[in-house]
Amino acid sequence: MADQACLARTRACLTGLAIGDAFGETMASPAGARRIAKRLLPLVRPWRWTDDTAMALSIVAILERYGTIDPDHLARAFVAQWRADPHRGYGLGAATLFQRVSAGGAWRVEAQRLFRGSGSFGNGAAMRAAPIGAFFAPDLDRIRTEALRSAEPTHAHPDGAAGAVAVAVAAGLASLRISGTAMLDAVIDATPETATRDGLRRARDLGFGVEPQCAGGQLGTGHDVSSRDTVPFCIWIAARQLGSYEDAIWAATSEPGDRDTNGAIVGGIIACATGLSGIPLLWQAAVEPLPPPIGIQDGELPRT
Repeated sequence: MADQACLARTRACLTGLAIGDAFGETMASPAGARRIAKRLLPLVRPWRWTDDTAMALSIVAILERYGTIDPDHLARAFVAQWRADPHRGYGLGAATLFQRVSAGGAWRVEAQRLFRGSGSFGNGAAMRAAPIGAFFAPDLDRIRTEALRSAEPTHAHPDGAAGAVAVAVAAGLASLRISGTAMLDAVIDATPETATRDGLRRARDLGFGVEPQCAGGQLGTGHDVSSRDTVPFCIWIAARQLGSYEDAIWAATSEPGDRDTNGAIVGGIIACATGLSGIPLLWQAAVEPLPPPIGIQDGELPRT
């Protein structure tokens, strides 16, 4: 059973993820980009979170109830969350998968069928993974194992799963206040040998003396919504600016790309270090409330 410190850390991580997600989504327009350049907060209230947060809610619900990630339970929770609120910006791959499972398909088969049988190497497993690191810190081996399990229901491609590992491990390290090159080295060591790991090596070699614009240009900022084009930049930002939630989110969303996912990944990692007290109260108040989790009851699991 998780202790109160673990639960508080995991909830803070989820809140940080949701705020970063909603901030990035609200700033996704050209007008939002101009506001980011001037560090002006969004005028729209409330900031609306996306599928990144919806799926992270399922992760946290499963962890709090069972103390581990069971892919069958998680797959059912993802589908139930999607059915309850399908208009959260789910990508085509995830929506197709959930539709097929809802129609009676087995999630293991349907996840592998995506993208002509290669499985998804998108950034979706990574965007929701930070709470795993918060929950199991400081056990990096356990974090790696649980992150791989969390990717299974949607990301059969090894690179998609690698993104989940990298983000979850980074969140666990952030809980220990480990940043900079030490964070990147540990994340690289834990991440399976994939294109995402190659990108993390480039991020480490880049160093922290360059600006986010330069780093984003070299590492990618999620234009193709793949793990390899998203995760290295996000972890570089988190490792560089672990002490300030606000500065990290501004930096993570400063470049065109998948702004909501960049905000979610970085927000979840940084909140593991800062806790709720490190997130500006104005930002916390601006985001729509998080609902109770959906779909964690026993039974009615998708077929395996």
